[in-house]
Amino acid sequence: MNDKDQLTEEKWQAIINNDAAYDGKFIYAVKSTHIFCKPSCKSRAPKKEHVRIFYNAGEAQAANYRPCKRCKPTGERQPDYEWVAQITQYIDSHYSSALSLEKLALECHGSPYHLQRTFKRIQGVTPVEYVQQRRIGKAKELLRETEEAVTDIALHVGIPNTSYFITLFKKKTGQTPAHYRQNRARPFESQEEA
Repeated sequence: MNDKDQLTEEKWQAIINNDAAYDGKFIYAVKSTHIFCKPSCKSRAPKKEHVRIFYNAGEAQAANYRPCKRCKPTGERQPDYEWVAQITQYIDSHYSSALSLEKLALECHGSPYHLQRTFKRIQGVTPVEYVQQRRIGKAKELLRETEEAVTDIALHVGIPNTSYFITLFKKKTGQTPAHYRQNRARPFESQEEA
C-alpha cells in the first residue's frame, strides 16, 4: 500500500471539512455503509477507522462499494431501486435503534424529502411505516416464541414507551400484545399430552 492509499491526516481533514479542492485527487469509502464519496460530500463525517482511500470511483466500485446518492462521485445517479434496497437493508439491520427520516437520510446519503418520496414510490409505504412493520413483525415473533414481558419486547424492537407500543401493536394487528400471545402461543402442553 503506497502513500496515496493511506488515510493521511491531510486527507482526513479534507473529508471532515468537505474540502472540494481534493475532489478528483481521491475517493473515500466507508466500510460500515459500503458507500463511497468525494471529499467534498456534505454527508455526516464517518468514523476515521471506517474510512478507506481509493484513487478513483472505479476502484471503489471494484471493491464492492456503492456511490453516494448525495455527492454522486461517479457523476451518475444510483438507480432508485438500488438506493431503496440499501435503505431497506439498513432498516432491517437497525430497526431496534432510534430511526428517524433524518437519520436514514444521513446514513444512506440523501435528503430526507427525496428519501421519503423515493422509498414510498418503490416500497408502497413510507420509511416510518416500514420501520413500524418491521418492529411489529419482530414483536409478533417474540410474543409467539418467548415468554418475555411485553415491556421487554417493546424495548427489544426499539419502542421504549410501552403504552405507545401496545397502541401501535393493536392498530397494526387488531389485538393487544397480550391477546395476540394468548391466541398465537404454541400449544406445547397439548402436543406433549397427545
